Amino acid sequence: MPRKQPRPRKHSVKATLKVHELSKAGTSLHLEIYREGEKLGALEVGRGALYWAGGKRKSNKRIDWSRFAELMDELTYGN
Repeated sequence: MPRKQPRPRKHSVKATLKVHELSKAGTSLHLEIYREGEKLGALEVGRGALYWAGGKRKSNKRIDWSRFAELMDELTYGN
């Protein structure tokens, strides 16, 4: 039986990690998310919250960890 060729990747992510000290403010993981070469947005994950800036937007929106957990539960489990 011939092997299937892998599908081309649709999404890609570029990551930057700023680590001053893991428990201190200013430490974050910055992800730029792309679909077929077009930037979908940027996600910055920090100690107190995460920040999302969609596609071509210049400003970002803060989402605290409790709200993020609620959103993920809604998306994942429909609660």
